[in-house]
Amino acid sequence: MRKHTDLGTLALAALNTHATLRPKDLGSDARLSKRGMTFTTEAYDVEGVGHLCIMRMKAFAGLMRMETVILAPAQMDMPLFNIDWVRAFGKETQIAELYDDQLQPWPDVCQEEIDRIRRQYDDLPNMAHADHWYDDILYPCSCAKQGKGIEDRLAQMAQDYLAAYVAQLGVLPACDHEQKAAAVRSFAEHLYADGGPAVQQVAKLFGQQTAQRLVVHHMYGVEDDVEG
Repeated sequence: MRKHTDLGTLALAALNTHATLRPKDLGSDARLSKRGMTFTTEAYDVEGVGHLCIMRMKAFAGLMRMETVILAPAQMDMPLFNIDWVRAFGKETQIAELYDDQLQPWPDVCQEEIDRIRRQYDDLPNMAHADHWYDDILYPCSCAKQGKGIEDRLAQMAQDYLAAYVAQLGVLPACDHEQKAAAVRSFAEHLYADGGPAVQQVAKLFGQQTAQRLVVHHMYGVEDDVEG
């Protein structure tokens, strides 16, 4: 089995060939550690596109690891994209999700290109489905896989999803920044307010204000009205 290549490395490699990235200063939120859990977060302004977040978490002396990449376009009419990888006690999970926060419909040809990637990994075991508030805006080309000994395939899947998504930067149009940013804000605030297990854990460790900044501001690039 090859050494794991983290999602952040894959995302930066894909984006650096298509856009200019400028790191954002997250201050002390860039590294949060308490009770054996450590979160490190990077955020970038992607010129002409929007926001990139790369988050990593380690717990239980490294027995559990999580990586998240979020691309939140606020200047192009592209879907919100989130990919997560988790290794916990020998089992690997990867979730690639695209959400309809667009101002105009996503062209069928663009959806089909991503769905072609999804179909290439149909042989991998699916993660058990759970209902979420965002199911109505989750594109069917999204996927969630879980199993043991599939790290190589998951790494390739992540690379393929990222490459296919980033390739659309040269195809999809720019859009009204304020309207698209408002759509991203709505998703981020709903995600925070929904208070899933990950949000609850961060809030328990570091407080509600830090959890809000982490989710709304650092993960999705919402620039104001987040308490510091």
